[in-house]
Amino acid sequence: MAKAPETSYGVDRIETALGNEEEGTDWSKQADESDFEVFRREEGAVDFRTWFTFVATVIVAALASVRKFEKMAWLAWLGFGSAFVAVLIVVIGVTRLDRPAAAPQTGDFDLGFHAIGSPTFVAGVTAAATIFCSSAATSAFLPVISEMKKPKDYPKAVYLSMTIVTTSYLAFSLVMYRWCGQWIASPSLGSAGPVIKKVAYGVGIIGLCVSACLYVHIGSKYLFVRVLRNSPHLQLNSVIHWATWFSITAGVSAVSFVVASGIPIFNYILALAGSLCFAPLAISLPAYLWLHDHRDWRAGGYLKTATWTWNAFLILVGAFMTVGATYGVIQEIINAYADGTIGSAFSCADNSNSS
Repeated sequence: MAKAPETSYGVDRIETALGNEEEGTDWSKQADESDFEVFRREEGAVDFRTWFTFVATVIVAALASVRKFEKMAWLAWLGFGSAFVAVLIVVIGVTRLDRPAAAPQTGDFDLGFHAIGSPTFVAGVTAAATIFCSSAATSAFLPVISEMKKPKDYPKAVYLSMTIVTTSYLAFSLVMYRWCGQWIASPSLGSAGPVIKKVAYGVGIIGLCVSACLYVHIGSKYLFVRVLRNSPHLQLNSVIHWATWFSITAGVSAVSFVVASGIPIFNYILALAGSLCFAPLAISLPAYLWLHDHRDWRAGGYLKTATWTWNAFLILVGAFMTVGATYGVIQEIINAYADGTIGSAFSCADNSNSS
């Protein structure tokens, strides 16, 4: 049986069919049912996956609407264990491969290591912002102190948490880049091949959901307190109290859905989080608060003056990264749309560099 010419699914396939009909050829006899099945599946793939993301957003918004951290503590521990084990599986998996899963499977390949690189400003500042994202959630620590039984233990909790987080990030990322180099996937859970990728996402799905819930909850709580700051409804279980809370969690979730779908490349979302969240909130703001509490150090001894100068410098670094990195990420997104890396907003094309 003769088959129709192999063309891309969409306009080309339809035009081929119309051409055969004009020639008096029975198209239904020339094309396999499998061809039409693939065409139908490709045609509806975007809508299906977008709706799947939307349903996940609704679930996250519902779980994030729990008002107190203490009610979410068990979820946080479950999410941490899930994400940690998922990443550990991938880190171990990449060390068992002869070559990265995304690299050419035959012949020579280059991991792309350079002692001193020469990126453009846009590429370099975006990469720096992506690294900053590892600590972009430090501002989330502040609401925790309001619910602690012993607020004086807050510094110990912060030091312990940041020690574990920073150590884990360094260990896992160094191993991943040592074995994958430029062939690392984004998200990195796909770096060890299709089997490990499925296992890692299966284990880590809880951590991903819980992380989303925590981010929405924390952002919503900041806005909620700001909106009802001078209102008695901040503490009352009134209709206004609950209506405001649910509206904010729904709004934050909706904005997250639009941003995540409009920027379907994970690296750029990370870089944007680093430039808009970490740079101003974890570099500039703490330095400014320190300067506010230590004004007299500016005219103190050498050590005090050096410390004061360092914190003033951090404010400038944070401001530069906020403006410069945000510009860099936006330019990278514009370039990605222009060169076809991103087909369109709400696109479901696979650009993760994983199998």
